[in-house]
Amino acid sequence: MKNIKVLGSGCKNCETTAKLIQTAADQAGVQIELEKVTDIAEIMAYGVMSTPGVVVDGQLVHAGGLPGPDLIRQWVSE
Repeated sequence: MKNIKVLGSGCKNCETTAKLIQTAADQAGVQIELEKVTDIAEIMAYGVMSTPGVVVDGQLVHAGGLPGPDLIRQWVSE
């Protein structure tokens, strides 16, 4: 099972990113553990200066703005 973290303060883009990731996982039939990280210190520890950030299995894969659908599908299917 993949562990995916959405890093951000809970802004609209952060919430939308989390929903898009969950929807893509559901459509692909992949089980994921989706975690929303709002702690600024933890977000900064990943080096994210612009949210939302996305971490897949401990690796930062995206920071700033909404990720595209193809990119999200890639994260959940790898």
